[in-house]
Amino acid sequence: METAKSNIQQKKDKIHQIIYEADTPAGKWFDILLIITIIVSIILVMLESIESIDKKYHAVLNFAEWIITILFTIEYILRVVTIKKPTTYIFSFYGVIDLLATIPKYISLIFVGTHALIALRALRLLRVFRILKLARYLGASKTLSVALKASKVKISVFLLAVLVLTIILGTVMYLVEGPKNGFTSIPYSMYWAIVTLTTVGYGDISPHTPLGQFIASIVMILGYGIIAVPTGIVTSEMTKIEPIPKNTLHCANCGMEKHLDNSKYCNNCGEKLYNE
Repeated sequence: METAKSNIQQKKDKIHQIIYEADTPAGKWFDILLIITIIVSIILVMLESIESIDKKYHAVLNFAEWIITILFTIEYILRVVTIKKPTTYIFSFYGVIDLLATIPKYISLIFVGTHALIALRALRLLRVFRILKLARYLGASKTLSVALKASKVKISVFLLAVLVLTIILGTVMYLVEGPKNGFTSIPYSMYWAIVTLTTVGYGDISPHTPLGQFIASIVMILGYGIIAVPTGIVTSEMTKIEPIPKNTLHCANCGMEKHLDNSKYCNNCGEKLYNE
């Protein structure tokens, strides 16, 4: 009996390593096949939205989508049963995304018109960062995330300053140009200020007076400087960040993923990790 339980646990551990980690050959191939399947699924949904193609190949497209949905269902179940605390996966970010990517086809059997929700599978492409040990991309994304969090106060103050500036510019242009030149209200003038300040320039509203055109020129030049400020803030924070682990080790007990590159045990619960 104990041997049977041990064999079952070994199989669960092996499956866990394959579907949760990308540091093994099997894990890499699993994630690659998963990404390919997701892309194929999205293409099928796009093709079905084309009326001429759907009329001709509806049965084939529908059958292919059911095959993919069943595969995703099996994968979701395996992810739940191979982890010791299923709720850590079910309520995690990827767990919610995986569920949203799986259930639309089933819902479409009950509620007509929900079939297009299958396009939510595109969110699963976020897993591309886990495959083939794309450490430079995975590490860069984590570094950027940490830098953005560290910069949120400075960026918030900066955005508040930009908002105040747009109110001032909108009010000034409303007074200078007036309704006769298209600046019919202060909010609409603020819209012009935002469009000009961000150097988008839709052209649906523009100043006609010499003074207004002079102010617009100053705002355009100012816009280039303003765009560079958030970049400088985030870059400054990125230089302060220590190197971030670049592995895909996943704890089968608590679901934690952020471990040091050579960790043998989980940093959170102490569970033994699989590390080649």
